[in-house]
Amino acid sequence: MDTVGLLLHPVRLRIVHAMSGGRALTTSQLCALLPDVSKATVYRHVGLLAEGGLLDVASEQRVRGAVERCYRLQRARAVIDADAAADSPDLHRRAFAAAMAALLAEFNAYLDREGADPGTDQVGYRQHAIWLSEDERAELIDDVRRAIVSRMANGPTPGRTRHLISPVLFPAEGPA
Repeated sequence: MDTVGLLLHPVRLRIVHAMSGGRALTTSQLCALLPDVSKATVYRHVGLLAEGGLLDVASEQRVRGAVERCYRLQRARAVIDADAAADSPDLHRRAFAAAMAALLAEFNAYLDREGADPGTDQVGYRQHAIWLSEDERAELIDDVRRAIVSRMANGPTPGRTRHLISPVLFPAEGPA
């Protein structure tokens, strides 16, 4: 299966999200991070991602007679190339649907956690309609990209919580 095909599935996207930030995790640890997904499903999708080269084995150890693998995400491979999607509205539809399904599943998993408090956690999901020229749109994208990328190198430390941020930008109508 090609990279696009691997990434166009909500469970695999959630695994990619969980592995982001240089984390090395076992399949058992991933199962704990995705409690709403069956263990068999997590194992199957981790296998597909590893077979497709999106996950590498970072280490192995024997646990009760079995080999437990710790995986690491190959971040450079875990993207849908803009050229691959450029001429395909159907691919964009499928990618957006998979991303929204993964986001909804992650949000439901958050709400189902004991102690979830959207107010205290400053959960946000607002939409704002803004008018932009092509130059202003490019500047906005650069600003948002810089703000996000500068924080993507942050690793897990005491006091840090992993958050998902999912910017979505598209023209809601044609030019005025």
